[in-house]
Parts: sequence; C-alpha cells; structure tokens
Amino acid sequence: MVFPINIYGVNHLRLSDSEERKTKIVINSIILAISLYGMSQRDYVFQKTSIAERVIIDLMAPVQSFVTGIQEGMSSYVEHYVANLNASKENKVLKNKISDLQNEVFSYQEAVKESDRLRELINYGEQLERKKIVARVVSWDSADDYKVIRINKGVKHGVKLHSVVVSAEGLVGYVYRLTAHFADVITILDANNRVDGVVERLRSHGVVEGYSRGRCIMKYVNRTEPIILNDIVLTAGLGNVYPKGLKIGYISRIERESYGITQHVEITPIVNFSKLEEVLVLVQEQEEDKQLEWKALDQEPEAGEIKR
Repeated sequence: MVFPINIYGVNHLRLSDSEERKTKIVINSIILAISLYGMSQRDYVFQKTSIAERVIIDLMAPVQSFVTGIQEGMSSYVEHYVANLNASKENKVLKNKISDLQNEVFSYQEAVKESDRLRELINYGEQLERKKIVARVVSWDSADDYKVIRINKGVKHGVKLHSVVVSAEGLVGYVYRLTAHFADVITILDANNRVDGVVERLRSHGVVEGYSRGRCIMKYVNRTEPIILNDIVLTAGLGNVYPKGLKIGYISRIERESYGITQHVEITPIVNFSKLEEVLVLVQEQEEDKQLEWKALDQEPEAGEIKR
C-alpha cells in the first residue's frame, strides 16, 4: 500500500531545513558586510589641545627628556660598571692563573737545570775513586770573596775533615770544619789553602794559593819555564790530600822580572764561585787505615826488632 501524502510531507520538511541554513548564511554575510563598510567609513576625531595644555607639554617635555636621558645614562653606566667589574674580576683571576702557571714552568725549568748540573757533576765524579757525596751550597762569606762556603752535608752524611770538594768544572777546596749536618769548605781562593799544582802542557810544578780579586797565585815556578797565558793548571796529587789531575784554573797573568829565580804567575780558577750551587764531596774511606799506618811507623820498635 502506498501513502503519497506522507511521502510529500517528509520531503517538505527536508526542504525547509536546507532553506533555513541558507537563510542564516545570507543574513550573517549581510551583517559582516555592513560592519566592514561602517568601519571603512568611520571618521577619526582628533582632540584639540588647549593653550594651557600646550604650555604644560612644552614645559614638561624637556624635563621628561632630561629625566629619560638621566635614566638611560644611569642604566648604561650601571651596565658598563657591572660589565667592567666582572671583566676586572675575570682579568684578576686569569692573571693569578697565568702567574701560577709561570711559577710552575719556572720551577720545572729550574728542576731540569738542577738535574742537568747534578748529572754532569756525577758523571765528572765517576772517574774519581773516592766515595762521593752530593751537597748543596747553602751560604758563603761574601766579605771574604767566596773564600769560605758552607754545604748542607755533615758528619751524619759521611763527610770527614779534609775531604776534597769539587764541582763539575774543577777543584773547589777542602772541608776544614764539620757539624752533624753542615760543613765549611775553605776554597782555593783563600791564602791558607795551598795546593800542589802542575802546568798541564809543561808539567812544571808550583804551589797554588789564594791571592786577590778572585784569583790565585802559583809560587815557585822556575823563571826559565816557558809557560804562556791560558796554560791549564792541574792538581799534582802530592800531599795525599787532593787527587791528581783535577783542574784548578788557567794562567791569566805572567810577570818575569829581570832578577830572581822564579816568576809571578796568576791563575784564574776554572770554577765560577759566584754561581756555585752544587758540589761533590770526595771522602777518602781509607784515611783511618793510613793514620794507623803512620802511627805504627812512629812507634818505637820492640826488643829484637829492627827499626826501619
């Protein structure tokens, strides 16, 4: 069975909903268009200022400009001050770090130099048969022109009286005074220190002792000996104190007088005493045995023995 009336009724409702939506869209579009047109046609009203207001504005504008400038200047000054303060602090920290690094580098360089000096000193002492003790110069008597120096090794370290003291360059002197931890060394610059010397080139003998102005003098050199400037003088090994062959210095002045049998010979030491830092002490371990030998020789022979 067909119901046409109901069918037509449904179709009529559907058409009414569609037309209602279209109507709403058209109305909204018209309202938006009217609003835009109204805004485009709006006249802006400019307010006119009175004379009093203009006077106030003219008077206050410079003040406001001045205050604004002060504010900007203060703000800029504070910013620069804070920036400079921070930069100054950072600069100070960096300077301290650089100073610390420079000190460390300096310490490392000094350690390397000291190591090189000690290596050279030990290598120099290898050719010597005596017991060797490395010591550091801790003081000297500057009033006596380095005639006496003090080292930081004493009886506790095995140093003995009359132990020979050398550097990597040559002869320094001998120990003449001892304490438990220190020793005083009389150098070849002292007139009381006499060393048997020999000119390396000619084998001419003489006695070297301290003279003046950091030099030594070689006495008893025969006038006929053809020594020349810069001849090297070595220890002769006599007297059982200094080992043979240690460098003493070089001849720096010669005076041959028209009379007498000797000549005046001055020697400049090989060792630069003003820069002396480390030394090598040569200890003669058999010194006590030799003293016992001399004591035995000095004793009176017993009955039936022949004194030689």
